[in-house]
Amino acid sequence: RYFVLDFETGILQYFVNEQSKSQKPRGTLSLAGAIISPSDEVPHMLVVYSANGEMYKLRAADAKEKQYWITQLRSCAKHHKEGNSKSISSSRSRSSSLLPPGTVNSASPSGQKHMNQSGPTVVTITHHKSPAAARRAKSQRSGQLHEVREIMSQVEGQQKNLVQAIEALPSSGPLSALDQDLLLLKATSAATLSCLGECLTLLQQSMHQVGQHHNRTLSSGILGWPGPKSHSTEQLRNGALSSLSSASANITWAIVPSAAQDAQALQPNTEVSVLASELILVEDEMTDTEDNEEEDLGVMDDQRSVILHLISQLKLGMDLTRVVLPTFILEKRSLLEMYANFMAHPDLFLSIAAGATPEERIICFVEYYLTAFHEGRKGAVAKKPYNPVIGETFHCSWDVPKDRVKAFRTNGASTVSKDPTKEFGQEQSTCYKLRFVAEQVSHHPPVSCFYCECKEKKMCVNAHVWTKSKFMGMSIGVSMVGEGVLYLMEHEEEYVFTLPSAYARSILTIPWVELGGKVNISCARTGYSATVTFHTKPFYGGKVHRVTAEVKHNPTNTIVCKAQGEWNGTLEFTYSNGETKVIDTNRLPVIRKKIRPVAKQGPLESRRLWQHVTHSLKEGNIDAATEHKHRLEERQRAEERQRVALTTPWKPKYFAKEGDGWLYLNPLWKT
Repeated sequence: RYFVLDFETGILQYFVNEQSKSQKPRGTLSLAGAIISPSDEVPHMLVVYSANGEMYKLRAADAKEKQYWITQLRSCAKHHKEGNSKSISSSRSRSSSLLPPGTVNSASPSGQKHMNQSGPTVVTITHHKSPAAARRAKSQRSGQLHEVREIMSQVEGQQKNLVQAIEALPSSGPLSALDQDLLLLKATSAATLSCLGECLTLLQQSMHQVGQHHNRTLSSGILGWPGPKSHSTEQLRNGALSSLSSASANITWAIVPSAAQDAQALQPNTEVSVLASELILVEDEMTDTEDNEEEDLGVMDDQRSVILHLISQLKLGMDLTRVVLPTFILEKRSLLEMYANFMAHPDLFLSIAAGATPEERIICFVEYYLTAFHEGRKGAVAKKPYNPVIGETFHCSWDVPKDRVKAFRTNGASTVSKDPTKEFGQEQSTCYKLRFVAEQVSHHPPVSCFYCECKEKKMCVNAHVWTKSKFMGMSIGVSMVGEGVLYLMEHEEEYVFTLPSAYARSILTIPWVELGGKVNISCARTGYSATVTFHTKPFYGGKVHRVTAEVKHNPTNTIVCKAQGEWNGTLEFTYSNGETKVIDTNRLPVIRKKIRPVAKQGPLESRRLWQHVTHSLKEGNIDAATEHKHRLEERQRAEERQRVALTTPWKPKYFAKEGDGWLYLNPLWKT
């Protein structure tokens, strides 16, 4: 490529070759306020960071030419910065990498730079930043923290060399590419660079706000540093992982309990089990005796090395939907069942309809919602449920004693521990019946649907959730895309709610889960809305599992209730009249769900479908569990290939697509 530096205008241009310099340049870069730094990524490389976020990587022929160009470029950048030149020639963000080692450069005093080819030289231009990121980058003060950016650029090159050196080692022997310490080094070095990049972003934002009194909050993109690149985008090469790489087709990695937790909280009430298309006999249902306790993921060396190798292959921000995850991190239940387990306090759910006023009903909804998470997760163990296969269903129900369903602020019995065994033998006439059905309606993207109803209370919930997970270095984040709607037919009210995100932290030691993000609950008819915020733990200090909530009457802009505490601990509610109420989620009695025995379930119902995987996990036989899981997923892939060949789309059994969402086929409001 042929480069021209115009000192007067402060513009660096490049052309395909010298003959095309009379034409429009292929690219231009304003040097006003730019940072020019040497790079160790390859010999004789220098990097030009412009003030608007663009970056050029150039390789000189030798050390002398490299230094000459660094001097000239820095002089030009300084001159135009001092002249307060703010001309930016291009708003596009791109990185030009002159990679091949056969590039020869010759510089002339006039400021023209010739990139002549002594071999097959390639210039690749990669658009690595979004337009929004470029605009944010433009707003940054160009001269700040430039030394830090230079050092980070050098470290990026060193980290790349480190990774390449490790991957070049043999796969066996005294020092192999799969050595636990080396895998840990790869994973932590990538995460460290990511963390430092985020820190740099925060510093730049602070300096920008101080310097220009700019109040707009910038999102956390690495503004002055492009971030470490993934050097292992190919498939996993670890022979020890061959069984794993074929074992999981769509690891939705609703990943850790947390992901499911999130979704469940908002769908805790989402299922009905009496359907015209399939006979689900209530008489066959029995009180569930399954123990959902899960042990912490240990730090066994063989397991850690598998996780480390997996992490070392991932790119920051990578979507993990189709990433293969090891079997030993699985819970012994499907994601669909996990959503049902968030209905462990159905008495609080049914109490919503008992509210005398719209204000009481939305406050009851918030109280139920905040207590729905802790029981679905026994502790904060970061294991993930099975990813449901397309067409998988889960049915269950609850018998809720009528004396447990209290009106607003009188349901004190629900906040005091009782003997749950007394409720199991309740006569049907003294109980409300709550039914739940879930179905996996889509494979890519992985979408789960839920419907839950109580005919006697004339209330039901319909929800759909799409899980999106991302790799974040030393943690994994799961977003729950979708929404649920609670219908109170007696009051003609609909409450729309969204779902929080979940995060698996410390994935290299003993993983744990926390919820994060802001959830909205709103009723258009009454004008009431609530905002629930799940606070993630700060890097330094701070409490874990914090949650705050605020209920507001929008027409009068009046706050009628506030709540704070821990979603898996104690919650304190304060009402507009000064009253307070404390709920200890650990003392709330659990009403166990009722479910049919496996022998009476259909072939696509969760417990029957996954029974062999569950049994193997209980026995501690990870190899057998992996094999059974692999068979299920291979069958799913074969069926999908057949549907594609016959151009026959999958048709869900209980839900139908409507707009961007999914609705239960026979909801209570229709019957």
